Amino acid sequence: MRTARNNLLSDTRYSIRVTRASSIKYRVSRRGLTLVETMVAITAASIVMMTAALLVNSGYRGWNQIYNNANCESRLGALDTMIALGAIGRKSNKVDYRLYEVTGNTFTRAPADGAALPDEIITGQAVEFRYWDTELYAGLMNPDVNATAYALFYLDNDNKLNVDYGPYPPGGVAGGGRITSDNVTTVTLAKNVASVEFSHTAKNIAGDGKGCVRMKLVINDPEGGSTKTALAATLMRNTWPK
Repeated sequence: MRTARNNLLSDTRYSIRVTRASSIKYRVSRRGLTLVETMVAITAASIVMMTAALLVNSGYRGWNQIYNNANCESRLGALDTMIALGAIGRKSNKVDYRLYEVTGNTFTRAPADGAALPDEIITGQAVEFRYWDTELYAGLMNPDVNATAYALFYLDNDNKLNVDYGPYPPGGVAGGGRITSDNVTTVTLAKNVASVEFSHTAKNIAGDGKGCVRMKLVINDPEGGSTKTALAATLMRNTWPK
């Protein structure tokens, strides 16, 4: 009996050792990858990399398009004009500014016939703001001093929207033409301008405005071949003499 039991235990231990050895051998043999598994992994990785590359490329092209649109010459010109119009208009004299109709190099105060109906919309191709560009001193309290400087916005013969800065008096226009002298500074705000129109609402027969000047600016974009339209308005806040 004892011998039979010992033999049974010996057979059981041998069977366990064989099973363990087979399991270890199986696990060792499964450490590598088959060719099919390798190809599947490479294909999956390639798909992920291609998707990432497409997303990066799409983002790069989108960013370039946004940057080019935001920094193209026509858009920057329109922005510079709107900023200058607003900055000059806000500090200008509400009761002393001029709107002009322009034919060639001739500036005629709008309306050209010298008569306007109240609340009539008056349009022109140039506008002259008059404002104070000095510190306050006793001489400025004279009611005859309406301004000390002017800014004349106009379209020149090269399709550039310019602004002339100079002293007032005498102002920007004399005898139907722009004043040009050493103390007048000309700044180009926008190029390739197709048209510009300034307008205000008349309050009397002389064509004096109510203190709000509107602008419609049309610029051709030579790079993209498109046309951009900028609309802006400025409200004059200063009134002197009252």
